[in-house]
Amino acid sequence: MRIPPGFNTVTPYFFVDDAAGFIAFLVAGLGGEEVCRHLNGNRIANAQVRLGDSTIMASEASAEFPAMAASCYLYVENADEAMARALQAGGVKIMDVADMPYHDRQGGIRDPFGNLWWLSERLIDGPY
Repeated sequence: MRIPPGFNTVTPYFFVDDAAGFIAFLVAGLGGEEVCRHLNGNRIANAQVRLGDSTIMASEASAEFPAMAASCYLYVENADEAMARALQAGGVKIMDVADMPYHDRQGGIRDPFGNLWWLSERLIDGPY
């Protein structure tokens, strides 16, 4: 099996209204890096954004592929700092950052496009 560098076996793919705005949020709010963008006319047909060691894809929603919300668990270096950054970029807090019984420090936001992001800092090495 061949998988492109920066991708994993499962790769989230978002269909959103205002894909350019969504990509801007991923970069400014979640610390992502835009890797590439393919256009079909003036519409984003496919864009790739790297978040840590993973890549996600995004496209402008259409009648055939309408916008749909997703929920993603994102490991970060510092959950409190990640929360502040996401809120500053337009996210809305849905859960305060707190230490969880499964050894993650985690908070949650809803991005301006309706997606949920669980910002999680691992507190220990090893399994849950």
